[in-house]
Amino acid sequence: MTSAFRPDFEALQVSNLHAYYGESHILHGIEFEVRRGELITLLGRNGAGKTTTLRAILGLTGRRSGSVNLNGQEVIDWPTHRIAHLGVGYCPEERGIFASLSVEENLVLPPQVRSGGMSVEELYAMFPNLAERRKSQGTRLSGGEQQMLAMARILRTGANLLLLDEITEGLAPVIVQKLGDVLGALKTRGYTVILVEQNFRFAAPLADRHYVIEHGKVVECISREQLPSRMDALHQRLGV
Repeated sequence: MTSAFRPDFEALQVSNLHAYYGESHILHGIEFEVRRGELITLLGRNGAGKTTTLRAILGLTGRRSGSVNLNGQEVIDWPTHRIAHLGVGYCPEERGIFASLSVEENLVLPPQVRSGGMSVEELYAMFPNLAERRKSQGTRLSGGEQQMLAMARILRTGANLLLLDEITEGLAPVIVQKLGDVLGALKTRGYTVILVEQNFRFAAPLADRHYVIEHGKVVECISREQLPSRMDALHQRLGV
């Protein structure tokens, strides 16, 4: 791969990305790219560096080096808030909603990072469960409703590059199906998604490409077309 920006890969290019937590060297030259409107996955065993990759894109790790090119702009030395204002939204595994606030208060609180964020009513149409619970406190939501709220809050800000970390973990199958439907709808609207996900059955039909990470490096890239012939090898790599 090359770190030179190409217009056909205008959403994000990550090249030779290294990241550290203190003295611990976690990422060892991560490389991948995603076009606008694509959904890609970052796959790997626990501890491979998937979550750290998402955090490093936003500058949430310690020291980092290499290239993170967003829409033609090199942002490796930018602070997190400035990167977010290019339209990047991060949904961490812990979700991070305000538990003492209602659903609707959670949705109107976040600042816009760019124009074009969804209205509260648009979000209620996408997540009917939230419409029914609009006055409920975050502490009274189920895990699935909390996850929907975490995603909806990002879409409210205007972010159009979504970094999603383990959004289906521990959720009931009906909620997982709903989240899959939402991601499919977001793709048709032109959103770009980077998905870290252990539930491969959920991720496989959604993704344009899968990047396999081992020990802080991308060791394989598998396209949608290649996936059927690579399933056995992929299961061995992932231990599933």
